[in-house]
Parts: sequence; C-alpha cells; structure tokens
Amino acid sequence: MDALQCSGRTLAFLGDAVWSLKVRSWLIETGQGNGDRLQRKSIAFVSAKAQSHFYEILHNRGFFNDEEESYYHRGRNSNAGSVPHNTPVAIYRQSTGFEAMIGALYITDAHERIEEIFQETIRIQQEG
Repeated sequence: MDALQCSGRTLAFLGDAVWSLKVRSWLIETGQGNGDRLQRKSIAFVSAKAQSHFYEILHNRGFFNDEEESYYHRGRNSNAGSVPHNTPVAIYRQSTGFEAMIGALYITDAHERIEEIFQETIRIQQEG
C-alpha cells in the first residue's frame, strides 16, 4: 500500500481504526477502568471534537512536519460525505485530516511517530 496513492478519505478510514486501537489499548494497559468507563474515556481521544482540538494545539506548536501536514490537508479537503448532526463541519473536517495523517503514518511504518503524537495528546489531556 502506498500512502500517496490513497485518497484522503481512505487514509482517514485507516487512521480512525489505528487511533482507536491505540487509545483503547492504552486505556486497558494503564488500568483506566472497564465497560462504560473505558468508552467514556476513549471519547476524550477519538471524538471529532477531541481530534480537532489535538490537531489545532499541536499544529500551533509546530509539532507536525511538512509531510504530515500535507497528509492532514488531503484528509481535511477530501469529500467528507455526511457529517454527524451534532458536529460542526469545520471540526469534522479537521478531525478527518488528523485521522488521514495517522493513517498515512501507519502505512509508511512510522509507528514511533504515531506514538509521539499519542503521547503529546495524553499531555494535552492532562493539561486540561
């Protein structure tokens, strides 16, 4: 699979799964609870609002390189299809871009970089 050949939506589809697995694994490994509690905690990382927030903060800090930003823009600018009713379009598009970037990093075997991004999102969550 070549990340350059994938559409932004395809990268976001994959990135959504990668990010969700990363979050859920971490929650279980760190003993964050079970059942409903795990679901509520995961939302703080996997919801469109959370992903948009993470991207905005990390982008403003200059955390992402040019290649990562280009994958983000491919996802953000892709035809998003239907947007959930409770999510503003701008937030949904920004989260789609974030997921596309994660998907591209996964395809290019940049697993350490995904981990770096994840660790930064944990810090952001702890900052409140």
